[in-house]
Amino acid sequence: MRIGLYPGTFDPLTLGHMDIITRAAALVDRLVIGVAINRDKGPLFTLEQRVAMIEAECAALSERTGTEIVVHPFENLLIDCARDVGAQTIIRGLRAVADFEYEFQMVGMNRALDNTIETVFLMADARRQAIASKLVKEIARLGGDVSKFVPDLVNTALRDRFGPALERDR
Repeated sequence: MRIGLYPGTFDPLTLGHMDIITRAAALVDRLVIGVAINRDKGPLFTLEQRVAMIEAECAALSERTGTEIVVHPFENLLIDCARDVGAQTIIRGLRAVADFEYEFQMVGMNRALDNTIETVFLMADARRQAIASKLVKEIARLGGDVSKFVPDLVNTALRDRFGPALERDR
């Protein structure tokens, strides 16, 4: 069985993430979405909320593609998480050159820790390259419309979180 691990904080899940998840699902038999706990980033949504949003968004995709999609929270090293879930491949999304420079370093370190686990890069769709969770949160916090950047479920969660400020521009 080909198992891939797509890690991230997914705070919040964006259409860019869903683009990578959709394309990654075509490459593996089981796709594990590794949700990093990463307390240092101070997530907007709790781990449970992020997991629930990803599971809800990926249920139909899993059914449509026949790829098993599992959401797996983790707080250890990425390479250890990959071993824990039996992944042969780590899947990473790239948006820009700056992403590549960081990811290049990560691949080198991960290969030094375990050279049996490959990393595969998927370029974000051109329409999704500018989407970043950090920017989505900032736009939402300031009352902007993020519906072009996130799934409907996430848009609703952001609206609930930030309240009437999001309705201001509608």
